[in-house]
Amino acid sequence: MSDAAFRELQRMFSALVASTSAAPNLADVLADRAFDLFEANIDGQTVHLPALACAKGCPSCCALRVTATAPEIFLLARYIRQIDARMSDTALGSLARRVKLANRTTRGLGEAERMTLRQPCPFVVRGGCIIHAVRPLACRGHASFDRRACAQAMAGRDVEVPVSAPHVALRSLVQDSLRAALDAAGLASGLYELNQGLALALDDPERERAWRGGEDSLAAARIEPSAAARTDQLWSRAAGDEAAVRDEA
Repeated sequence: MSDAAFRELQRMFSALVASTSAAPNLADVLADRAFDLFEANIDGQTVHLPALACAKGCPSCCALRVTATAPEIFLLARYIRQIDARMSDTALGSLARRVKLANRTTRGLGEAERMTLRQPCPFVVRGGCIIHAVRPLACRGHASFDRRACAQAMAGRDVEVPVSAPHVALRSLVQDSLRAALDAAGLASGLYELNQGLALALDDPERERAWRGGEDSLAAARIEPSAAARTDQLWSRAAGDEAAVRDEA
């Protein structure tokens, strides 16, 4: 990770926190900028690599444990409420309920247990991700070159999946700089298990206000960084270029 790029992004996120701290949409502003930074830079970082195998209809990695920051979770919780309000009469049913049911199954499980269980992601419908536009950085940063290897890994076979190292590096750079800015501002900067964090946020919308006030309102879903890193370690061994980020968002 480039120290200069990290410091630059941390300053940018810190400026956003300072200018938006009193606004109720602080989480949205931070998460949107993090997503925009990733998308604005990933093509330039991977232009020398082969085409990815990731595409709609291949949700193999969607059974992995996903971790996310508080801004990502609160933005996604709002998105879920909007989907449920518009689609209450469809066969999909309540998306919030799907999240809570998935959380009952996966809550407290380690990464190896989660992979063995192969609990499908509540957002995968007919092989597609229905929250793709606001998917967390962890999902954006996990990209494979071999669809067959992904399926074999999720079936429990001892294979090494070739993943894109620039995706992993850029995800880490953007996420770590965001977390550093949150920490400097006195805001909870942890990583949280996505299903449980969303279940908490959906059950009590006041948790977002509490987070803006400096409380770690998603603490019950917090995952220690060493545990969060095991997803990449179990799935594959990525190696390659480090990312240098431009603020093009």
